[in-house]
Amino acid sequence: MPSGGLVPKKYLLVQPVMMRVVVGLLPCLAGSVLFFGWRPILVTLVALTAGTLAEAAFTLRQGKPVTSAVFVTSLIYSLSLPPTVPLWIVAVGIVFGVVFGKMAFGGFGYNVYNPAMVGRCFVYISFPIFLTARWVPPFGSLAEGVRGWLPPLDAVTSATPLRLVQAGQDVPLGPLFFGNISGSMGETSALLVLLGGVYIIYKKAAQWRLAVSCLFGAAATASILYILRVPGVPDPLTNLLAGSLLFGAFFVVTEPISGPKTKPAQWVYGVGIGSLTILLRRYSNFPEGVMFSVLFMNTFVPLLDRAVKFFQEKKKAQATAS
Repeated sequence: MPSGGLVPKKYLLVQPVMMRVVVGLLPCLAGSVLFFGWRPILVTLVALTAGTLAEAAFTLRQGKPVTSAVFVTSLIYSLSLPPTVPLWIVAVGIVFGVVFGKMAFGGFGYNVYNPAMVGRCFVYISFPIFLTARWVPPFGSLAEGVRGWLPPLDAVTSATPLRLVQAGQDVPLGPLFFGNISGSMGETSALLVLLGGVYIIYKKAAQWRLAVSCLFGAAATASILYILRVPGVPDPLTNLLAGSLLFGAFFVVTEPISGPKTKPAQWVYGVGIGSLTILLRRYSNFPEGVMFSVLFMNTFVPLLDRAVKFFQEKKKAQATAS
């Protein structure tokens, strides 16, 4: 067997930064089991297998290895899904995301859009019932989650914290922080997301400006709407803890390839995603706006970077001339 572990190096490129993000996602994956049983592990394995095979179908024919970045894409994608999602939808979505969100642009390092969000957006629009109306409440205790496969399907509901907020109901902050509420597999616990998010920033696997600017934009926009007493807008803290905002800020917005490279552009990009997320939550038919906000802002990343470089060069030229 060739040196380099179980998988020969010519077939798999292990990227240390990406593997740190994988480690950062593990608390969210563990939480999905504690809250929703062992089925989330099967969902994740299907996404990892289908996503890796989809990338391998392109790279191995070119004599290139599969990158470990596909593990990050597959994990983020799977953790953003409901625990009840059919496995065939899991496979279809991740294959679409890898092929059309990444490989169609030339593979790793060339994708314009976040591949995980491309895949999730595709299944979200194509199979809305499975993605928006079949949530299950968590198990009554963590011990039940460890022993169980999935909460009883007779308790399936369309009510998530964001739906309840839109309906004018109060949502306690405790469940939002700890995660024992209905929602996507790995996004319900603010505590676990923060643990993983702080880890990847500490390990320099994610750019802190992107995460902080996204949360700042969301908090500022939510505060303005809340002060103006706009109906259906909860207090800023509830907005930050509910849904996938925290998960998106740390693990989606910080994706290095589809995000800006210049520091000023990173602030604009993150603030734009955070602000747009709150506005979409309030004024669109979609209760969760992170996915659409990220894809929308991905489109303007080259323009943002070019604008920053243009003004920097202009400022430098003026300084030289004076």
